[in-house]
Amino acid sequence: MNRLARGLALLAVALAALLAPPLAQAQQKLLPAQSEISFVSRQMRSPVEGRFRSFDAQVVLDPKQLAAAKIVFTVDLASATLGSTETETELRQPDWFDVKKFPQATFTSSAVKPVGPRRLEVVGTFSLKGRSRPLSVPVALTQAGGTTTATGAFTIRRLDFKVGDGDWTDTDLIANDVQVKFKLALSGVAALW
Repeated sequence: MNRLARGLALLAVALAALLAPPLAQAQQKLLPAQSEISFVSRQMRSPVEGRFRSFDAQVVLDPKQLAAAKIVFTVDLASATLGSTETETELRQPDWFDVKKFPQATFTSSAVKPVGPRRLEVVGTFSLKGRSRPLSVPVALTQAGGTTTATGAFTIRRLDFKVGDGDWTDTDLIANDVQVKFKLALSGVAALW
């Protein structure tokens, strides 16, 4: 019986070690105060800029083991700000983000590939308003002290996600392309290669 108990204890310790996240994974953290996400759309050919005030990321990124990298990014759509209360209220409505039904947009990586010195291509799925599309995001990395900063930009087509639906589908009024820019500060990332 004593031998069986020791065997079970060793098995439990081995399973816990296998299932526990690596130390580097546990230490990586988004630094929201140093991070930002903005977007630019065009209304009647004039740029309209906005930002998201609330977002989060779960990041597993070891530059020496990119095959094991995983990034899950979540944006609180109700946190969009455009500098106008009226526009922000409209953006939350069903024709736009429909935040009551779809409170978040997400990006989940499926692959992270090096494409140059301190440059990555992050491939994954972007989901917004109940629709998902593949997305490839170019990312530049810098490191200073204990902070790694990832910057980049990508373009989505709003009508692919039924954002600006109904009376708002006219792309002469509001362009289909929306550029998203980001700067994400992370702590706990190993030294870049």
